[in-house]
Amino acid sequence: MITKNLHVRYEELLGYLESDGYNAAYIAKIRSNILWVLQNENSSWQSYQDAYHARIRTIESEYSKRALRVIFCTIQQFDYYGEVPNRRIRKTPFIKRDSYHQLVPEFRDVIDFFKTSDYSHSRKERTINNIAYNASAFLYAMQLRDITQLEGISERDVLSFFLDEKGNVSKSASYKQHIAIVFKIATAWKERECSLILAYLPALRRRRKNIQFLNSDELVAIRKVLHDDNSPLSLRDKAFLILMFYTGMRTSDIISMKLSSIDWKTEEIQISQQKTGQPLLLPLTATVGNAIWDYLSRERPMSSDNHLLLAETYPHYPLTASAGGNLTNKLYRKAGVRQGKDDRRGTHLFRHNVATSFLGSGVPRPVISQILGHSDTLSLDSYLHADLVHLKACALGIEKFPVCKEVL
Repeated sequence: MITKNLHVRYEELLGYLESDGYNAAYIAKIRSNILWVLQNENSSWQSYQDAYHARIRTIESEYSKRALRVIFCTIQQFDYYGEVPNRRIRKTPFIKRDSYHQLVPEFRDVIDFFKTSDYSHSRKERTINNIAYNASAFLYAMQLRDITQLEGISERDVLSFFLDEKGNVSKSASYKQHIAIVFKIATAWKERECSLILAYLPALRRRRKNIQFLNSDELVAIRKVLHDDNSPLSLRDKAFLILMFYTGMRTSDIISMKLSSIDWKTEEIQISQQKTGQPLLLPLTATVGNAIWDYLSRERPMSSDNHLLLAETYPHYPLTASAGGNLTNKLYRKAGVRQGKDDRRGTHLFRHNVATSFLGSGVPRPVISQILGHSDTLSLDSYLHADLVHLKACALGIEKFPVCKEVL
């Protein structure tokens, strides 16, 4: 069986498509393929990809194959995750084979035990799915080595997953951490077997790439564009970019802000973070507040949608995740910065700038982590290399070391 809830809930999907104005012919195709899956499902299918390939076996048209890929992806996402199509968010139509649905019963029980644990109840669904996905891939790799029980997993088997043929590490420390989380929790179910697997996991060093940061000249140019009354940026774009530039908020948090997220009386921004699910309270400074007020009073379209920032064209949907990158790139062009081939652009530079500015001003790390919405203060470590103020204080003089004239 590859289906989970399809046979009892598929009318719900069809009803949504109809109410959202989808073409009747498209709805009919979804219906016919759902019925085909339910009528032809057999034990040899291990995923929706298998069902898709069985469906296109007699089809020669590449166009028809691509159309069916989209349809089968829509059915799978609804069946497994309860997701319905979203016209504004483009997802890849290719149906990837899910390791979890190919696991033997005992390995699948490990993942199920993790997903029903207290740990999972306190985390966002996306986080839990990512952890489960990595652990499922690990267990499926063990399965490919003809291992079907936890007690059959040896240290050599575990290391084979983390090392390539030349003995080099091929997996990241965070990947290993996700696997460790699952087996730590599963020790409450099978203590001996899971404890041994935990002991076999290699010690991997977490690596962080150096991040380009905005220099003083670039910051001046960016501020000039943001505060120029004759700037080509719209008031909405300015509100978005000023929020990001001065608060360091994530794009996902800004686009999810509601009108009620701004408390004008207490001069505060109150949100629930999309990444961590934790509440975040920030001061509403005059610069940020004025930019938002200008947009609300002079430019925001009339709409029943209570999101703070809306698309400029009808039907004025809320902004999507791609808006962050598009608007920051637009700002960089107008400011004449970050235009080199290898120059890093994007939204994270603003978040990075807020962190390093606070670090250079001597703001305590826990306070900075709270402002940025970090759930772990160690997340701030990657910003320390740009804290030039304090790094210079650690520099050693070279007066006592002989230096050739040519060097200087």
